[in-house]
Amino acid sequence: MKYNDIECCEKNEIHKDVVEAVMKNMPDENELYDLAELFKVFGDSTRIRILFVLSEAEVCVCDLAMTLNMTQSAISHQLKILKQNKLVKSRREGKSIFYSLADDHVKTIIAQGMEHIEED
Repeated sequence: MKYNDIECCEKNEIHKDVVEAVMKNMPDENELYDLAELFKVFGDSTRIRILFVLSEAEVCVCDLAMTLNMTQSAISHQLKILKQNKLVKSRREGKSIFYSLADDHVKTIIAQGMEHIEED
């Protein structure tokens, strides 16, 4: 049986053990909402480009702007969003502010995303 070109079960049969096991581990709605909001941040190609650069090296806004051929203002706007979502961190060195990924989780997300789209 198909609904909107999606294959479905021919018989409506609930597998209670599976449903109960999943429901036992299901995060609450607030956590799922926060997770969805996090993934929205990854939905912008400029932010992905910034995260990719930062996965390669710690850089200042000037370096990011040059690398991505963008204005420092545009880069700063995106960095603010990434920082608010705890995906990047910054540190001051003299008159420069250097940005890097907040932690290894972010690098893993980018790396696994790349691996996924490169699959045959």
